[in-house]
Amino acid sequence: MDRAEKREFVSELNEVFKASGSVVVASYAGVTVAQMNVLRSKMRESGGTVKVAKNRLAKIALQGTESEKINGLFKGQTLICYANDPMIAPKIAAEFAKTNDKLVIIGGAMGTTTLDAEGVKALATLPSLDELRAKLLGMIQTPATRIAGVVQAPAAQLARLFSAYATKDEAA
Repeated sequence: MDRAEKREFVSELNEVFKASGSVVVASYAGVTVAQMNVLRSKMRESGGTVKVAKNRLAKIALQGTESEKINGLFKGQTLICYANDPMIAPKIAAEFAKTNDKLVIIGGAMGTTTLDAEGVKALATLPSLDELRAKLLGMIQTPATRIAGVVQAPAAQLARLFSAYATKDEAA
């Protein structure tokens, strides 16, 4: 990489750190190319990205961002996973780390919050933004359904009562 390419890479990575909902830093020593391609494709399908960056360039790119505090995580062979949805990168990275012991999650950041490895794994267990929206919508719709059922119940009971009186009168 020449200087111009490095400058361009650092500026792109800086924009990534500024725009991402969350960033996960992991050690990938011993991960094969095929395994790395599997991780990249899973992340891409979910809307995230995996990049291998030189530690020095990543530290430079972190300057001036909210995630600047994680520059101490860049030691050894590291990669970064990021996505706009804060739940995607930790979830995919943690799932992959469960099946592949050579990928070790070091830590990460979500906005100004610095996360250790346990924080990233805890974040991975939370539901995604779409799942939370669906649950919230379901909770909002449930009372409306119950209200409709309660409002309709007296009318149904009255109809059954009138029907019972009508059949009683016909029988008499």
